[in-house]
Amino acid sequence: QVRLVESGGGLVQAGGSLRLSCAASGSIFRANAMGWHRQAPGKQRELVAAITSGGSTNYGDSVKGRFTISRDNARNTVYLQMNSLKPEDTAVYYCNANITWPVQGTIDYWGQGTQVTVSS
Repeated sequence: QVRLVESGGGLVQAGGSLRLSCAASGSIFRANAMGWHRQAPGKQRELVAAITSGGSTNYGDSVKGRFTISRDNARNTVYLQMNSLKPEDTAVYYCNANITWPVQGTIDYWGQGTQVTVSS
């Protein structure tokens, strides 16, 4: 079983920065990929950023050049550095881990979410 706990959300003014952390209860080296998604009120959940076990990264178009995802396997933690924040970045941010187990197959795990609010 894998448990993901996000932290680092909060209220920030437009143009500011926040760093989100996602601490995994188990070793994340098994994860095919880990990522951050977000969901704003009345909108669908969307991919913000993802990082594979090999270190390749992928970003949503709206955050390219502003957000950076990284992972520290030794600390079982994934980070999302968010710079130049905009009011439209306001959402609940969820950490995700995609893991393939030998018997159970591939499972997606989700954290409980952390609120990010950007004021104009």
